[in-house]
Amino acid sequence: MGKKRIIKKSGRGMDQGRKERALGKAVKKRIERAVLHVEATFNNTKAVLTDEKGNAVMSSSAGALGFSGARKSTPYAAAKVGELLGERAMAIGVKEASVIIRGVGAGRESALRAFSGKGITIRAIKDATPVPHNGPRAPKPRRV
Repeated sequence: MGKKRIIKKSGRGMDQGRKERALGKAVKKRIERAVLHVEATFNNTKAVLTDEKGNAVMSSSAGALGFSGARKSTPYAAAKVGELLGERAMAIGVKEASVIIRGVGAGRESALRAFSGKGITIRAIKDATPVPHNGPRAPKPRRV
């Protein structure tokens, strides 16, 4: 019959295996200055580290770290995303970074705090949250 596979569900928090796998991916490029793009939505927190030209170097999200459901949108999950990117950024030699934040989710500030807590100097913080000017077109009046 073969071996029976037992799937263990982790109770809370980040999946340790996924974190190790994310840290294990080596980036060949060495950059001094970077731009951190944080997108904090109501459902997830995504972060992308790019060079100054805008080429993506590495990325992570709360979902990629093993958080699921409502836990993806928590400040704790966002902090873990920022922490992971901070560790990986230090490994490729990033000393200072500019930050661009989009969205109105709970992880806006905590991802940034965790990233800067790894010893990377923050040069500038820009809020680029998209704001609708007049919204979508109104529906036609109902004919009865």
